[in-house]
Amino acid sequence: MNEPTPPPRSTDRDPSADPDPSASGSAGDPKSRFTELARSRQGGSIEESSLWTGSYSPKAMIGAWFGGAIATLVTLVVALMMGLGGKGWGITLLLIALGWLLTAGFYWYRRLSVHYTLSDQRLVHESGLLWRTVDRVELIDVDDVTYRQGPIERALGVGTIVVSSSDRTSPELILPGIDRVREVADLIDDARRTERRSRGLHIESI
Repeated sequence: MNEPTPPPRSTDRDPSADPDPSASGSAGDPKSRFTELARSRQGGSIEESSLWTGSYSPKAMIGAWFGGAIATLVTLVVALMMGLGGKGWGITLLLIALGWLLTAGFYWYRRLSVHYTLSDQRLVHESGLLWRTVDRVELIDVDDVTYRQGPIERALGVGTIVVSSSDRTSPELILPGIDRVREVADLIDDARRTERRSRGLHIESI
């Protein structure tokens, strides 16, 4: 007696019944989800492009140098009018030299300790020599960009930029000693508008 032949086994697999573990792992990986979200929100690219870098401009100290020169002249005139002796002149010259050393020290401290970086996504302000402070403000959080100048700064094209934002740690970022201050302020404002448009946000609604 012939035994019945068993039906052939199907070689087809149901993908939904036995998913690829590597595929499910990548879909559930937080880093992968973050990368996909960032790409979708930033037009398919998460790389930053540098737009501007700067530091404390020497022009911003011209007012201080000018003030120091006037103070030195006034001190010498007063000393002559008072008829100081040798000891008095020694003290006077020592005070003048100390004032110039403090002014020069302040200038070099600003030059070496203050750095600015603007990319198409954020503004970074670094300050300090031994103790470094780094303030980062996302352009998407920037609400307003203004600048201020004194009479001498206006003549030289330098000034201080004030960045107001919704950032909790740095709601107001002050950037002193900016050369070509108007151009830089416009650049920051244009960059924040471009970033907001790329995120699909209406500027006036924020």
